[in-house]
Amino acid sequence: MVRIVDVAKKANVSTATVSRVISKPDTVREETINKVLRAIKELNYHPNVLARQLRTSETKTVIVVIPDISNPFFSKVLRGIENLASANGYQVLLGDAGNDSEQESRYLDMLRQKKADGMILLTAKMKPELVEEMAIEFPVVLACEYIEGSSIPTISIDNVSSARKATEYLIQLGHRRIGTISGPLDSVLGQDRLKGFYQAMARYSISVDPVLVQEGHFNYESGFNLMKKFLALNRMPTGVFAANDEMALGAVKAIRTMNLRVPEDISVIGFDDIHFSSIFEPALTTISQPAFEIGSKAMELLIMLMDKKRIEKNQYILDDSLVIRESCSKINKSLHA
Repeated sequence: MVRIVDVAKKANVSTATVSRVISKPDTVREETINKVLRAIKELNYHPNVLARQLRTSETKTVIVVIPDISNPFFSKVLRGIENLASANGYQVLLGDAGNDSEQESRYLDMLRQKKADGMILLTAKMKPELVEEMAIEFPVVLACEYIEGSSIPTISIDNVSSARKATEYLIQLGHRRIGTISGPLDSVLGQDRLKGFYQAMARYSISVDPVLVQEGHFNYESGFNLMKKFLALNRMPTGVFAANDEMALGAVKAIRTMNLRVPEDISVIGFDDIHFSSIFEPALTTISQPAFEIGSKAMELLIMLMDKKRIEKNQYILDDSLVIRESCSKINKSLHA
């Protein structure tokens, strides 16, 4: 492991000078800064804990990493973060991971390099041990997603019970042949929402046809394509639970291309309550997450960590709600006899 003394030797300066370059570069001559930075680059040196210890001033910047910037759900979460950050004098640096764990890790490097005072992760795809290690050194908060057994402060809803509630609503409308388009199963949200679907079906002693369980990618295209698979079956589902609204809207579009109607022929329920769900026709029945509050609470917890204040508990669960609109109705028994 490369140490600060190795950098000092390579640059032919003292360790104190290397420390000043890292923590207070404005106090060092440009020529010396360049020498030290060259040595750091050549040796691939990462300050890690040292940078934390030497930190004497704040950047007043926080990094927020989201899994996919094209997903409209995160806009409300970001608004909640930005609102409280701005009120407390912080600026927000947005990082789009593009559902790539390596890209997420690169944003962690920015925190290591002292380019921000803390980080909010709206994704949890990277290695848990890596995130845990960073959370020991720097203020880190998880929002929307979580890491099983982690001590990192986390803010979310109960995705299992929410998905169960959505599925039970279809069951209460008389649906028994219910399909689901899950999120990606390498994500905790995909796993939890699928678990909630299975729990609801089991609670009402309804068997699940394996062909009616399809793994999507939390985007419109996967909702459209997987609904097409359902529609090609000899026995189509009478109702579909999609694990987010984008996939639900894609499913509705696929149903319409077959000259079928929603909800008269097939009911569709989503998850998230993005803005477009209320203005789409038919307006989408969905699970509403308190997205703004999730963002605001995540920023509140991060500020407490940055101010070295005690946080009472590690996990905060906010309430969701079922929003009933137009995309679900009682089963059409004449069509599905």
